[in-house]
Parts: sequence; structure tokens; C-alpha cells
Amino acid sequence: MIIWLLLPIVVGISFFATGVLRHYALAQDLIDIPNMRSSHSVPTPRGGGVAIVLSFLTALPVLALTNMLPWVVMWALLGSGAGVAVIGFLDDHGHIPAPWRLLGHFTAAIWALFWLGGLPPLNLLGMALDLGWLGHVLAALYLVWLLNLYNFMDGIDGIASIEAICVCLGGALLYAIPDLSGSSQTTAYIVLVLLAAAVTGFLFWNFPPARVFMGDAGSGFLGITLGVLSLQATWVAPQLMWSWLILLGVFMVDATWTMMRRLIHGSKVYEAHRSHAYQYASRQFGKHLPVTLVVLGINMLWLLPLALSVGLGKLDGLLGILIAYLPLVVLAVKFNAGGRE
Repeated sequence: MIIWLLLPIVVGISFFATGVLRHYALAQDLIDIPNMRSSHSVPTPRGGGVAIVLSFLTALPVLALTNMLPWVVMWALLGSGAGVAVIGFLDDHGHIPAPWRLLGHFTAAIWALFWLGGLPPLNLLGMALDLGWLGHVLAALYLVWLLNLYNFMDGIDGIASIEAICVCLGGALLYAIPDLSGSSQTTAYIVLVLLAAAVTGFLFWNFPPARVFMGDAGSGFLGITLGVLSLQATWVAPQLMWSWLILLGVFMVDATWTMMRRLIHGSKVYEAHRSHAYQYASRQFGKHLPVTLVVLGINMLWLLPLALSVGLGKLDGLLGILIAYLPLVVLAVKFNAGGRE
């Protein structure tokens, strides 16, 4: 099967491209210098996440040409992911004003929704709920929020990479649910496994202590790509939207709680800061690795079982979200997420 040929190729391209990009960043002086708003203490090159973009997007046409991925999904992923990555790449090299970045992000989201067909009907308390045009607006806001929160959460070594790998493999496992296994679209698990492979090649360089940072190009790309894949999964089975929101719980709760608290006490949410729960935790522990490993543990031991329970229909989606998120909110409060530094 072609997937077994693509996997090592994607990992290899990502691994070697990250090394090349690291040398490029050093040569171009694309270095994150530690400051009062940083969570790192050593100057580190950034922009290595472009390797994830290149290795993954290169594989998509191969999947489409071999009928392992619908063309509409391929175009949704390729166009939105490449667009967000280009915006992030340019921002990594200079500065794009926030309004223009936001316009580009919404354009990428609308592109993806055009090819996917918008927001599919959701499963709410056992009933199918079609939100119509309002659903499409909410879906665009969801994609833009997810790509930006992924950027916000990429603040310590390895955390964004570990999150992406966990979510991808968890999402792939959801397609193994018996009621879904007969669907022609369940080959989508291959896309998730390949994205996890692309991130794995990068993680070798990004695992604590990181030798290169992902940068806006990589983090934004992962955010919108995971969002598009979650909507694709919802077209396969409505309850999978809730499962995906559970899988993304660590980033969803920390970023959203932090933003809400910063808004309440009048901080400018678009300014750089280090008041997320994971950032406070990394300073408390004195290093990044324990926090990144805890995120791995939460994803695998807490969120994944709940996501599978919802996908199997053994747990209502809204109830599953509440159960999954409550301990995460407690952790956000405990570590003063969004509090003044």
C-alpha cells in the first residue's frame, strides 16, 4: 500500500528540511532572542515548521491521484494550508499588520469551507442540527480561531508538535469505529497519519531542548489543517465534531480561557505575552520537558478515551465536552492562565 512508502518519505523530507531551514535561519539571523515575554532562555532559530508544510502538502496530490483522498478535500487542505503558511512565513521574516493577517486567515478559511461544503450538520443531544448559513459563519470563525490559538500555544519546546501528533493519531483512530469503517471517506485516516509523520520529522529538532522553533508558518498551518480535518471528519459522522473538540481540549481550554481573562482585565490580546497556563507551569517547573510530557499524558490517558466514547455513541457529545474540559479548566485556574504577569 502506498501509505507505507509515503510514511518514511514524509518523515525523511521533514527531518532533513528542518535541518536545512535551521541553517537558513542562522544565516539570515532569524533568531528568537529571549526577552521578558519569552518562555525560553537561549537564542534559538525559528521557522523550522516550514518543513512540516512542505513534506505534508507534497504528499497530498499523490493521495488524490491514487484515489486515497477526495480531490475536494485535497484542494481544501492545499489552498488553506499553503495560504496560511505563506502569511506566517512572511510574518516570521518581518511583520504583517494584524488586520492584514486576519484578512488572509479568513480568506484561507473561506477557501477551505468552499471546497468542503461548509459546516456539516452537527449531532446535538442525539438529533441532527443543520445551522445553515450561520453554521458556515461559525465554521469560518472556528478555523481562524484554531489557527491563531495554535500560534499562541506554540510557546515552549515540543508542545505544539506533541499536540499535533496526539490529535492526528487520535483522529485516525476514530475512523476505525465499526459504524464508520465502511465509509469511502475513511481513507482520511491516511492524511492524519501522514501529517503526524511530517510533524515527527520536525519534532526531532524541536524536542526539549529545542534546536529550532516552529515559527508562525508552521503553527498557523497546523492549526487550520487540523481544523479542516475536523470538519471533514464531521461530514463522515456528525458526532466526530465533538470527538475532535475533545482531542483538541488542552489547546482549546488554555488559549480560550487565557484570552477571556486578558480581555476582562483590559489587556491587548494581540500583544505577545507569556500568561498561558502552560507557560506559567513551565516557569514553575523550571523547564519545558515536564509540561510537554504532561500534555502528552493528558491527551493519551484522558482526552483520547473520552473522544472514542463519543465517537462510538456511548457518551453524548456535549456531556463528553463538559467531562473532558472541566479538569482542564481547573488546571487553567490553578496555573493562573490569563493572569497579570
